[in-house]
Amino acid sequence: MTKDNTSGIKIIALNKKVRRYLEILERIEAGISLTGSEVKSLRAGQVSFKDGYIKFHQGEAFLVDVHIAPYENAGYAQHQPERRRKLLMHKAEINRLVSKVEQKGLTVVPLKLYFKNGKIKVELGLGRGLKHFDRRQELKQRAVKRDLDREMAGRG
Repeated sequence: MTKDNTSGIKIIALNKKVRRYLEILERIEAGISLTGSEVKSLRAGQVSFKDGYIKFHQGEAFLVDVHIAPYENAGYAQHQPERRRKLLMHKAEINRLVSKVEQKGLTVVPLKLYFKNGKIKVELGLGRGLKHFDRRQELKQRAVKRDLDREMAGRG
């Protein structure tokens, strides 16, 4: 876990792979409904975003396919690692996201989990899938930058 001293935010986990496949257009903060053993497991940093995404059902938003490892010392009160977790958002926010997802073909994915003032929050990203061409362009630009950096380091 890393700590952002400026605003009391302690990052639990980042979803780094999502930037490779999606162009993030908008970021939204949401609360999440968890059990006690899930909170303990998150404090230990035992989370994997894998193929996590946000699913909308009957006016509510759910975090799906995010793996929170079982907490060893939970005893009989264990949680299911990949259960659907309800996101705590205002109805208007949920309705706005649903309309964008349905009309424009966008998707909503979790970007990071973090503690903010003692509460666990999820940063959601509204994104559009990158075309294969866009990814190749990005790789090409990264290779050029790396070569330039190498060249400058050799001269310095």
